[in-house]
Amino acid sequence: MTLQEDVELLRNIPLFAKIEPSKLKLLAFTAQRLTYNAGDSLFHQGDEGDSAYIIVDGDADVLVDSPTGPITVATVGKNDFVGEIAILCDVPRTATITAKTTLTTMRISKELFFQLVCQFPQMSIEIMRELARRLEVTTRQLQEALSKAEAAR
Repeated sequence: MTLQEDVELLRNIPLFAKIEPSKLKLLAFTAQRLTYNAGDSLFHQGDEGDSAYIIVDGDADVLVDSPTGPITVATVGKNDFVGEIAILCDVPRTATITAKTTLTTMRISKELFFQLVCQFPQMSIEIMRELARRLEVTTRQLQEALSKAEAAR
């Protein structure tokens, strides 16, 4: 991909949509492009959060540990942003991300991510919206699981 194609990719992600093109070029230039094979993990639950990832192409599973083994809680794909919770909250990774197909990503370091948030407050709003959306989905899934468990009794 060319630098311009990377900028266009970033523009299609709500988190970065309102950032001026020159800053997106800098982001695209400084982000590290990585490719993973199916079955490879980007990071593991419990790892230190040092970066976030934009999925450029492919699909990945979001897995959380359970007493019976890992559980797939979501699948992410092109234009999705993962890994930001650990760097925003300065906590260990909350899930494992494993490539389901060949996966191409842009890795954004924690330092670069915070520079962007400081320079573009609109990013903070978009981050809050995305985290609130994820919380709503998780809450709904938990309610459904509890209802099924109660019905099974």
